[in-house]
Amino acid sequence: MYFKASRRRGEYGVSMVIDFLLSNARLVLGVGGAAILGIATLALKRLIEHAGRAADDKKVEQKMAESWEELNLVSASPTLIKKGIEGAAIEPVAKAARQKKGDLCQQPQMTSLELQPQPESKSTRLQLCVLSLQERLQQYYHTRVVLPPQEVRQAQALALDICTEIQGFLRSRHPDMPLGEMSLGGSLLDDLQVVGADHACLLVPLQLEASLWHLVPGEETLLTHPLHWMVRRLNLEYFPRGQSYWDRYLVGGYLSSDAVVNMFNKVVMETVNWPSISGTMECLVRPLPGGPGLRLEIRPGNDPRAQGSDQPLFISMLPLLREEDVVLTAQPELTSPWVNAWHLSLYPWETRRLAQLDAADDGCRRRMVKILKAVCRLNPALRPLRAAPLANLILHLSDSESDWTEASLGARFQQCITELIGYLEQGALHSYFKPAVNLLSSLSEDQVDQMGFMLYCAVSEPEILLI
Repeated sequence: MYFKASRRRGEYGVSMVIDFLLSNARLVLGVGGAAILGIATLALKRLIEHAGRAADDKKVEQKMAESWEELNLVSASPTLIKKGIEGAAIEPVAKAARQKKGDLCQQPQMTSLELQPQPESKSTRLQLCVLSLQERLQQYYHTRVVLPPQEVRQAQALALDICTEIQGFLRSRHPDMPLGEMSLGGSLLDDLQVVGADHACLLVPLQLEASLWHLVPGEETLLTHPLHWMVRRLNLEYFPRGQSYWDRYLVGGYLSSDAVVNMFNKVVMETVNWPSISGTMECLVRPLPGGPGLRLEIRPGNDPRAQGSDQPLFISMLPLLREEDVVLTAQPELTSPWVNAWHLSLYPWETRRLAQLDAADDGCRRRMVKILKAVCRLNPALRPLRAAPLANLILHLSDSESDWTEASLGARFQQCITELIGYLEQGALHSYFKPAVNLLSSLSEDQVDQMGFMLYCAVSEPEILLI
């Protein structure tokens, strides 16, 4: 595995040698060493290209000598690479990044036609040069992360209207179905949604008879997966099938989450008169077929051919079971291929723990989670990192770091970058509440390569993640 840069490598001369070294670096140096060698080599190639266009031969020789010295520092010892990325190995990247930042600060020479006043570009360059990382993070949070209150209220109102319509439909058509009060949930309700108010969850609680059903933890089942629980039917010899409404969705003596989802798909998604609801709500409401879950799309305007600039709102319908602080959701996309498995949701525990920690010391952990979520969502290389790994990253870091005041936001941000690199190199980020669960197990090798390269570049210049 090696971290890849996006620029196409050369095909002749030094480039062929560099390509050969990069392609085999993983075998000798490992993931971290190959990544740093790739970064340093990229800086070397740029210096060589720049030197080829220079007019002064002495300067060319000097730049070449410095570049080869830096490359020797990177490749001299695998032990040096493993000790950390703050040393000599990262220096070429730091130099290149500082040079770029310096270019932004310098006023380029302009012709008479280009001497027109351009206040916006000038102010942007000045901000890049003058603002500290702490100030850049605050600016990024207020301009890119936080959602406008009006947008949040509008999305919540639309989701609540859909919740009312579906609940009314089920009560009128299936009055015998034992369901609890439906409600909205997820990051839109918990003030953890970033960039855009574009998704919400409709929670549909199923009511089970306590004497007939038992929730079996994942560790106690044949699956032995901490997040894959099962719901066993009890006392079949005394209370045969048919005593509970949910007996019709039994598979092998267990309540099947897959069967429950298929039932709601037929009863709600395929039966509700969505054109009528669209007319009532004055917006386009339609189910999204084909996926494993139950999803609705709400788009402003009731013309299905309209593709306006307003972003749609996606609502996920989640059948769930509650027992004390345990919440099990029917999500076949997370429990496949086991049709009887229910997913243990750790989101309520993680959200509650973050809120408790921030309330205890007036910290900014939740703010940091939102910043990291926005950075990953807006950066294509980091987009595979979902909310759960980022929240658990902050929870793990809170065990070792006590200062989470607003003044330490910049230091914690840089520390999060370093910690993420370490987790990617190990290939594991364990859940805070379920250590046996690896939250990075779904990432492919290519995704780890791209994320690792981006984060290595951000160690010396973290501002590149806030563009």
